[in-house]
Amino acid sequence: MIGFGGIGSGTAPGHARPVSSAKSQSIAFRLGLAMVLILIAVVTATILAANQFGQAASDETFDRLLRGAALQIAERISVADGQTQVDLPVSAFELLSLARNDRVFYRVIGPDGRTLTGYDDLPRPARQSRGAGAVIYDARYKGTPVRAVMLTRQLAERSISGEVMILVAQTTGERSALATSIATRAVLIIAAAGVLLLFLALIVLRIALRPLARVERAMLMREANDLSPIDVPAPQEIAILLQAINRFMGRLDKRIEAMQNFVADAAHQIRTPITALRAQAQLALEEKDPARLERLHRRLYARSVGLGRLADQLLSHALIAHRADTATMERIDLRRVALEAERETRAVADEAVLVELPDEEIWIEGDPVSLREAVKNLINNAIRHGRPPVTLRVARQGDAEAQIVVTDRGSGMSEEAAARIGERFTSDGISPESAGLGLSIVASVAAMHGARIIRHKPEGGGFAIGFQFPMDHS
Repeated sequence: MIGFGGIGSGTAPGHARPVSSAKSQSIAFRLGLAMVLILIAVVTATILAANQFGQAASDETFDRLLRGAALQIAERISVADGQTQVDLPVSAFELLSLARNDRVFYRVIGPDGRTLTGYDDLPRPARQSRGAGAVIYDARYKGTPVRAVMLTRQLAERSISGEVMILVAQTTGERSALATSIATRAVLIIAAAGVLLLFLALIVLRIALRPLARVERAMLMREANDLSPIDVPAPQEIAILLQAINRFMGRLDKRIEAMQNFVADAAHQIRTPITALRAQAQLALEEKDPARLERLHRRLYARSVGLGRLADQLLSHALIAHRADTATMERIDLRRVALEAERETRAVADEAVLVELPDEEIWIEGDPVSLREAVKNLINNAIRHGRPPVTLRVARQGDAEAQIVVTDRGSGMSEEAAARIGERFTSDGISPESAGLGLSIVASVAAMHGARIIRHKPEGGGFAIGFQFPMDHS
């Protein structure tokens, strides 16, 4: 039995089958319903065509008999002693008598318009053109629908000349029965063929959708934490779907792995300064010497500041990681990013930063929140590890790129530290001066925006580091 239910109805052991929405429908149901509707439309159109064909075939058959009878009558019309005479042939009516349940009417009209023989009130066709030959028409006679033929014969004798019209009519009972018989047989054949075609189509549909069932079983048999690619033989159309699913699971696997590593590293990094903070607080409680107690208080303050900085950077890093997948890029002026980053840094660090901006707008496509966090980290690194003055500069780099660079008068980072840009927690975890996440945030934002991290030492001394973005000229 072939049904329209969901593909792959089996459920893997130990796995609960997800509850589907009441509005959801399987692909098999949709395709099957579409095929049924198409088949109904085709069968309906074919039945209508069969009815028309049956009626046309029946009319053609009986019309030939009518024309034959009229021709035989026309051949027996003659002129004798100046009078038109009609000798009705028996054979003409023998042809029409094949339709046993039908009645036959005839009428012969002379050149003067008088009825020579037959039924005087048998109607002529509503429209008649001269020289048209045999005219087939429908009429009603004695309250019964009839099919009639009118044939014209030209007389050209000395005494009589003109047209003689021969009308022969027949009721339509037998021809309607023949048309019905032809149409019924055609409909039965079409219906049988349609049912067979639908059955074969459902079988083919079931076979064609088997790869989806294999994919479903392969996914249901997996453990919840198995995000490896699905390797199931599938036709090209389903293979494209599998590739999309595999790419999505690959991205999900990377996000989960990054999250797990980040949580583990963050727990370790937070645990270390908290332990140091607790140890120094315990020493402060036991210390009686005012000078040493003051030094311990300073260390406690520095450690608490470092712990707060670590917490801020952890939250900032989590925000950047989240926005890398969800943020919508927009067209922003790089000068606005610089001003907002400098203002927020000054509100927290209370440090003066010189901002150099061009007069013209510099447009890029990016996420303003992520860019602002990255620039703030560059400024904070320059304030803590460099020497004043700290300068934030935005400038064009040719016609296609733009830069935002932070410069200080310090010696800058070593080559070893530069090679580790992008790694998380590059500090030793003990020094309160660095949480080790600033440049990791910078590297993540650069990758998110397709930008490059640039660094160099200006001619007058110091160190410069920043971003180089492709400009948006739209």
